[in-house]
Amino acid sequence: MNINESLLTALDSLMANKLRAVLTMLGVIIGVAAVIALLSIGNGVNATVSSEIQAIGTNLIMVSTDYDNSGGYSALSMSDVEALSDPMLAPALSEVAATVQGSQEVVRGGASVRTTVSGITENYLAVNNLNEFQIGDGLTQWDLETKARVAVLGYDAAVDLFGDDYAIGQTVKINGTGYEVVGVLIPSGSGFTNTDGNVYIPLTTAQSRLYSDRTRSGDKAVSSITAQSVNEAQTDAAIMQLTEVLRDEHEIVYATDDDFTIISQTDLLETFDQITGILTAFLGAIAGISLVVGGIGIMNIMLVSVTERTREIGIRKAIGALKRDILAQFLLESIFLSILGGTIGILLGWTISFAAGNLIGMTTVVDIQTIALATGFAAGVGLVFGIYPAWRAAGLRPIEALRYE
Repeated sequence: MNINESLLTALDSLMANKLRAVLTMLGVIIGVAAVIALLSIGNGVNATVSSEIQAIGTNLIMVSTDYDNSGGYSALSMSDVEALSDPMLAPALSEVAATVQGSQEVVRGGASVRTTVSGITENYLAVNNLNEFQIGDGLTQWDLETKARVAVLGYDAAVDLFGDDYAIGQTVKINGTGYEVVGVLIPSGSGFTNTDGNVYIPLTTAQSRLYSDRTRSGDKAVSSITAQSVNEAQTDAAIMQLTEVLRDEHEIVYATDDDFTIISQTDLLETFDQITGILTAFLGAIAGISLVVGGIGIMNIMLVSVTERTREIGIRKAIGALKRDILAQFLLESIFLSILGGTIGILLGWTISFAAGNLIGMTTVVDIQTIALATGFAAGVGLVFGIYPAWRAAGLRPIEALRYE
């Protein structure tokens, strides 16, 4: 008997028990659908966050305080920003910005919102790729020098406070003090790096009115410094120069005593890729358990089928069917159930991932590797869990099989 005849015989057997075949495939369908849905959501999260981080810029470097080495004090100040801005000390850096921030209640008339209020340098929005305005414009150096009471609103903050009203020239109150709105930013998106609810005021104003943290030496502290390397290729050189300048400014001799932490966008992307990779693999492994359960179901039904068809097997052997013919027939039945169930599972998983993406406002990613993995795993389940029933059927003795009732 050739492979085509074995396949036709296997299909005839399955069609004779349609409901049982469908119920047998159900475990594989659910398992494959779970693998596709969970992996696509994991890939979508990875792609979404990576694209948002890259949109800010891959040549950004963030500096924050290492409180374990700073004795609990903020370690960064504007003197560090001035030193890093010196092209003689750090030629690989093109821009250096700073911020000091916290949570504040922002009020306008009867509307109020509790959000992040950041005191920033005049170049902060541009460095962080947040310099596109719906109306108005940003902060100026004059605003910082005069400690002006002016504010730039994120898109959501403007909508929450002003609705459809024109915000420019209007006043909002922060900590009881009025600030004139000079700009409203365009929406930055609804992802993980959403800053649409933030409010920005001059750093000097924030330091004098809202945030009074000081460094150990008594300088007014900043929460973080954002530096931009000349280009992505010089990011490593920029980090080295930045480290040397800050150690010199803070009189640090040994690297283990650094009271600051440096992380680049590249480091952030690599770290996030590792985290999401582990998470996605974990989700896939959990979903894979469903496939194993489905495979056990296939083996169970195939064993039942062998028992039910013992006499048929004996007749086929008596008229000349070889052991390999019987083995091929039952293996093909098992593999066919798995592949058909896997195909339905792929379509179902794709549908679930699409619906879940729309529900959470994220684009899920169903790539060819995920489909190949699910398909291969489904076929493997059919092969592995079909071997024993097929071997058992092929090993039946014709005389004993014919005598079976």
